[in-house]
Amino acid sequence: MADDAKESAETLLAEYQKKITEAFDIFDHESNKTVDVREVGTIVRSLGCCPSEAELHDILAETEEEEPTGYIRFERFLQSMTKVLLERRYKAAPEDQLLKAFQVLDAENNGYLTQDDLTKYMTEEGEPFTQEEMEEMLSAAVDPEKGTVLYKDYASVMALDET
Repeated sequence: MADDAKESAETLLAEYQKKITEAFDIFDHESNKTVDVREVGTIVRSLGCCPSEAELHDILAETEEEEPTGYIRFERFLQSMTKVLLERRYKAAPEDQLLKAFQVLDAENNGYLTQDDLTKYMTEEGEPFTQEEMEEMLSAAVDPEKGTVLYKDYASVMALDET
C-alpha cells in the first residue's frame, strides 16, 4: 500500500514537472532555459494558478537571481513552481464563491452587472485591473445582445476545473 502511494506521488510530481517544463519552453524564445520576467505571470497562470500581483512578485523574488537580470532560469522556476503546485497554492476560486462575490456587487439583485459598474469595481477597488486586463475581461464577460455581464454564466466560465 505504501508503495502505491509513493508511486502515485512520483507520478504526480513527474506530471507537474512535465507541465511546468512545457509551459516554460513556450516562452523560452532563445532556447537557453531562461524566460523574460514579464512572461512569468502568464506561465504561472497557464498552470492553473491565480496569484495576485503581490503573490506573483513573491514568486519572482523566489526565482530571480540574487543580481536580477530580467530573466528567470528554468532550474529555479521548476523548483519553485513544483512546490507551488504540490502545495496547491494560488488556486482559482470555486464557482459558488465567484457567484457570491458578483451578487454582493449586484445591490439591486438584477442577476447582471452593467459594463460601467464592472469596470468601476475592477479598476477602482482592491487590486485594480489595467486597461488591457479590463478590455480582455469585458470581451469575455459581456453578453453581446444585452450589453451586460450575466454573472451567473460568467462565474462558471471563470471557475477553473480542479485537475
